[in-house]
Amino acid sequence: MTLKNTITVLTLLSGIFYAKCQTDTALVTSYRDKVMIRLNLDTNLEKYIISEKGTDDSKMELSINNKTKTSVSIDYRVISATLSFSPKFIPGNNEDDLKGKSSYTDLSFRFFPKRFIQTLYYKKVKGFYLENMKDFIPDWKETDAYLQFPDLKVLSFGGTTSYVLNKNFSAKSIYTHSEWQKKSSGSWVPYLDYDISFFTNTINEVKNKEIQYKIGGNMGYFYNWIIRDKVNVAPYLSLGIGGQFSSSRQENEKKENEQFVTLKMEGGLHVGYNSDRFLFGGRISFNTYTYQKSGETVENNNLYGLIYIGYRFAPPKVVKNTYDKIQKKIPVL
Repeated sequence: MTLKNTITVLTLLSGIFYAKCQTDTALVTSYRDKVMIRLNLDTNLEKYIISEKGTDDSKMELSINNKTKTSVSIDYRVISATLSFSPKFIPGNNEDDLKGKSSYTDLSFRFFPKRFIQTLYYKKVKGFYLENMKDFIPDWKETDAYLQFPDLKVLSFGGTTSYVLNKNFSAKSIYTHSEWQKKSSGSWVPYLDYDISFFTNTINEVKNKEIQYKIGGNMGYFYNWIIRDKVNVAPYLSLGIGGQFSSSRQENEKKENEQFVTLKMEGGLHVGYNSDRFLFGGRISFNTYTYQKSGETVENNNLYGLIYIGYRFAPPKVVKNTYDKIQKKIPVL
């Protein structure tokens, strides 16, 4: 496998909810004006499951040959930059010969205007393989090559608009580590999710394309349990229902339009340690949605895992002065 270096610049734009650096209130400590360097180890597992209604005999499990990535992040105020790569020595990072090559790109922007959380994202996934080979070839062995779909690509643009009902709950303490919630608190969070996805594939020189539009309403509950001032455990779970509209075409054939009702479930758990300078922890989350299509059940599952360790410090004067000059011209920063 060739070592890949991917530079991703994430901009996290926040409303000025706590304006001063490390301003203590009764419930929250802010680290907005501290520089944070963070080392991350993370992975994304993307899978599509297609099965006929009422039977698993013809179920297809299409997965990506994802890599465990190591990344270094630098955060200051609303700016975050990340350099990531996939080391060969990590188990599972050198199986291209068996599973084919896959690529996964994920770029997201998150805003925090008061109690709203606005997320926008772009995701590109290419290169899948048939994970359940034994269901189709009983004498298949794990040392044999998997059936591969190198041209299957999914390109998505979307977002979520959320509202935190409890004003004493700090979403930033979980998402960006730019705050620390001092007392345990939870909140119901209703949110709307929406996206457009483009599926393309080429089989035997025949091109297939499908466009999906999805929108859904969800209700989730988040809880941030603070243990001995510096340790937090933050689980969450949400359920939702929505609609999907798809348009597909194979080469020059007539376009087919379909509508579906979708069900969605999302959840996760974050465990972390925080001090004014050091922080570390881990996070695992899942996202799954399903719908019925022409007698088949289609599921899309995503599993994300992260381990991180970080360090905060006061910004060098040249960094602070440069940012302040830019902020005068762009007040939202």
